[in-house]
Amino acid sequence: MVQSVKYEIVRKMDKVEIRRYPKIVIAKVFNSEADNFGLLFRFISGNNRQKVKVKMTAPVVSQDDSQEIKMTSPVLSDFSNQGYMAFVMPSEFSLETTPLPLDGRVQVEEVPSRVVAVLRFSGSWSEGHFEEKTRELLEELGKAEIKTRGSVFSMLYNPPFTPSFLRRNEVAIEVEE
Repeated sequence: MVQSVKYEIVRKMDKVEIRRYPKIVIAKVFNSEADNFGLLFRFISGNNRQKVKVKMTAPVVSQDDSQEIKMTSPVLSDFSNQGYMAFVMPSEFSLETTPLPLDGRVQVEEVPSRVVAVLRFSGSWSEGHFEEKTRELLEELGKAEIKTRGSVFSMLYNPPFTPSFLRRNEVAIEVEE
């Protein structure tokens, strides 16, 4: 079974959960690269300086800043002015103990603890689904007068061979406490 990032549910609304996430370490690749997933998969498969295999975790996080929704201040886009894909490192890894990438396109970074609003959905991931669910998420947060920070990002939990009706997908955005 794939390890998932642990979080605390702070509040439940109609379709949205407000969650508190701990500090995490990610390996990421900017969307300018053609094979984001492949670069990250090779990194956790031992293509790193220590030749260490890292267990796959969930979710895989991605953000496309070319479709950025302007908010109060950047969160995941603090890392770049472009979109990216990231693998979350298992909880036993810190920034200091995560293997060093051999490929300079893979970057290892720490994401501070934060509070995030999340809307879950099933099915296959597509730009259309992302845009539709982003609208739903932001509408519900607007009705509840919850202030957001940064850009909406997606979190994908299942391997590509999982039937679409069984997939867990989420759109999320950092919110003020």
